[in-house]
Amino acid sequence: MIIRGANETDADALAAIYGHHVLHGFGTFEEEPPPAAEMARRLAAIRGLGLPYLVAEQDGVVLGFAYAGPFRLRPAYRYTLEDSVYIAPDAVGKGVGRAVLGAVIEACADLGVRQLVAVIGDSGNAASIGLHTALGFTHQGVGRSFGFKHGRWVDIVWMQKALNGGDLTSPEGPGVPLSGS
Repeated sequence: MIIRGANETDADALAAIYGHHVLHGFGTFEEEPPPAAEMARRLAAIRGLGLPYLVAEQDGVVLGFAYAGPFRLRPAYRYTLEDSVYIAPDAVGKGVGRAVLGAVIEACADLGVRQLVAVIGDSGNAASIGLHTALGFTHQGVGRSFGFKHGRWVDIVWMQKALNGGDLTSPEGPGVPLSGS
């Protein structure tokens, strides 16, 4: 398995993996799978900010992807990013998530990010909660019934990982871009 930067030729694979989770899970609150062209647009937006958007690939097949984007668009959040990770259903439990999200965490640290946040759909999402815990995230709280999907109310789980000393010192540098230039 290799971890590499995602590119526009991955759009079909990204759409297929993400579309599965849209239709069958609660990790995302989207209800209609976006087409490949929209996934390519989203990829370009993240990459255009200089932020990591990575895929895990084996034998030419994309097994999963992860990226980090702005947490919120206010200037004070410029040292905080939010991660997302999605794995093909037949690759879950095989170390793909750990590898690709681990690489995103390293890239965020290299950017000088101080806090990485995960907003996990569904308090019963043991796979994502376990993955984030294994990678050093701590549980920060649960938002009860934040979304309604597949005929039921769905919680969100907030998790957080400090990078580069977190809040122990003042940050150096300008932080991450919150919008394209």
